[in-house]
Amino acid sequence: MEEKVASTELSKETAKENPPVTFAIAACETQNVNVTVLPCFGLSEGSCITAKDMWGKMVQDGHFDRENFDSGPSMPSSPGDAHCAAVSASTWVEPHGKCTVAFAVAWSSPKIKFMKGKSYHRRYTKFYGTSERAALDLAHDALTNYKRWEEEIEKWQAPVLRDDRLPEWYKFTLFNELYFLVAGGTVWTDTALPAANRGNNQHESIAEVKAPEAEGDQKQGVTIEQSMVNHYDSTAGSSLNGKDKTTLMRYGENESMIPQRRGNKYSGHDMLGTHDDSDDVGGFLYLEGVEYIMWCTYDVHFYASYALLMLFPKIELSIQRDFAKAVLCEDGRKMKFLAEGNCGIRKVRGAIPHDLGTHDPWHEMNAYNIHDTSTWKDLNPKFVLQVYRDFAATGDLSFGAEVWPSVCAAIEYMDRFDRDNDCLIENDGFPDQTYDTWTVHGVSAYCGGLWLAALQAAAAMALQLGDRAFAERCKGKFVNAKSVFEAKLWNGSYFNYDSGSSSNSKSIQTDQLAGQWYTASSGLPNLFDDSKIESSLRKIYDFNVMKVRGGRMGAVNGMHPNGKVDETCMQSREIWTGVTYAAAATMILAGMEEEAFTTAEGIFIAGWSEEGFGYSFQTPEAWTMGGHFRSLIYMRPLSIWGMQWALSLPKAILEAPKINIMDRIHLSHSAKYFHNETSVKKIAEKVKCLGDSVFHCTC
Repeated sequence: MEEKVASTELSKETAKENPPVTFAIAACETQNVNVTVLPCFGLSEGSCITAKDMWGKMVQDGHFDRENFDSGPSMPSSPGDAHCAAVSASTWVEPHGKCTVAFAVAWSSPKIKFMKGKSYHRRYTKFYGTSERAALDLAHDALTNYKRWEEEIEKWQAPVLRDDRLPEWYKFTLFNELYFLVAGGTVWTDTALPAANRGNNQHESIAEVKAPEAEGDQKQGVTIEQSMVNHYDSTAGSSLNGKDKTTLMRYGENESMIPQRRGNKYSGHDMLGTHDDSDDVGGFLYLEGVEYIMWCTYDVHFYASYALLMLFPKIELSIQRDFAKAVLCEDGRKMKFLAEGNCGIRKVRGAIPHDLGTHDPWHEMNAYNIHDTSTWKDLNPKFVLQVYRDFAATGDLSFGAEVWPSVCAAIEYMDRFDRDNDCLIENDGFPDQTYDTWTVHGVSAYCGGLWLAALQAAAAMALQLGDRAFAERCKGKFVNAKSVFEAKLWNGSYFNYDSGSSSNSKSIQTDQLAGQWYTASSGLPNLFDDSKIESSLRKIYDFNVMKVRGGRMGAVNGMHPNGKVDETCMQSREIWTGVTYAAAATMILAGMEEEAFTTAEGIFIAGWSEEGFGYSFQTPEAWTMGGHFRSLIYMRPLSIWGMQWALSLPKAILEAPKINIMDRIHLSHSAKYFHNETSVKKIAEKVKCLGDSVFHCTC
């Protein structure tokens, strides 16, 4: 094998159009293959050759001149110069024969820098260092290992591809929806701590995001729904492009699959001062979408997280740890909320942040500014549910103990939303949930169901961690809340949208069993009688799915019991791709596989198939029956992996210890309201300190 490499670096003056990187092009020369590698040719004034000249020569006779073949690697360009490089290969192929010529193109962009100044080393620098020559090693290792990588990917996909139970469209869509883990603005850092600046020879990739508009710059006459379509935080213009691609292998579990830097010249551990800890997978961020530029938006991660849990479980636990630390923190800086026009503090202690920020992730959370998300009713229950699911699936007791104080805080924070002391939370007459244009009054199927599920999950986790007093408190709340929930919302066929008296209070919401989805996914007892679950899912299937173009578009969010789409707001009449997958996963868990695949196939037909809207590899958050879409390249459709989770529940979930909510543990009156502090107090203090060190907050 002979390797020829051409490399260059772009100047800082062209950073906005071309983020500064070092790149390498390498070709593997095999028997009977002639490879020509042209070094970088300048395109500045006075250059003797241009890109046009290069392609002209290729068009003329099909190959480049070999005069540059032995000229060696080019030198880095001078500031202001633009360059091009080319690789060509030619070979004789015998009749019925074949020949493979492998090329590798690699970028090395070792730093990510955010608008407010903090920069971090990307994860691959742990293995390749931060040298400008790292691109050569990346290209070399790609050529050396790509066949093994392909074999590992095929081995990983084989059980799904060979499963005759699964429709072909499902196999296709399951793997292809993973595009978002690469294309969703992903940033994977070597450590959660900012990297020190290392001089001008470092190449930084600038996460360039426009600053939010000042409070006085709000446009008049723009409705909340219009601002949703335009943008959440006026932060369009990101140049993030996800160059540090994560592969579809379990690097979170087996980092030995990543090629190591040859020799000991670079050491990520020594350079960054990180410790050798198998649970330390650095910091992971991915956008809600390329139009809604917020990192790790949590109400949406609730749906997408199944993909990370199944493929990169340590990354998933890392994200949960980030949010657990955030729970115990507070950021008292003021921000204005667009919907109500009032001001509040950026981050309230005890509340789960909506996101990890935009311009300074991990340090300035809650870039979202339409509503005050500290009053949302779904975020805290979603945190408890995700933590318990991950805890149960991984069996990681250290993770459970570390995040337990935050789980307790998240549950206790919700007491303020129980207005009538019946143990069930109420919504407050505005869109205080992930459906942030869809108003909710009183008890709601979505948020109330999530709350029931969170209480049960918290009780189960408390028992497993030895906090029996807190388990008792959660079980008592659950028993009372469940009876109120069913009395106010169950109508004999499904759960009403809410307990109010608005025109859509009796709407059939596709997502009404979101809490049950997580309950069944985590190995916990069903929230309701099987008959109620099956009846609700049947209603969703018959109305929200099949009455929308015969089931060929997915499930509409809201449908009136008379069979007409709920036109209350933009979101009630939309079909949410990720919610459709989630509903299908819930159907699978309830034994309705045929209905589940029909439901999810509507997303494939409308989004991926040749007869659809052409959204391949840019699946939007939503579309309407008329074909209008909103927010291309969105996080939530990763929830198709919730279907795969339901089809292949891990042994840890299937054998999860069952909790009998009705079997009350009798403790003293005081113990019912104050959980055991002997085993968790020190952990709480530790996590609190960690929060101070990672987040900008006052605890």
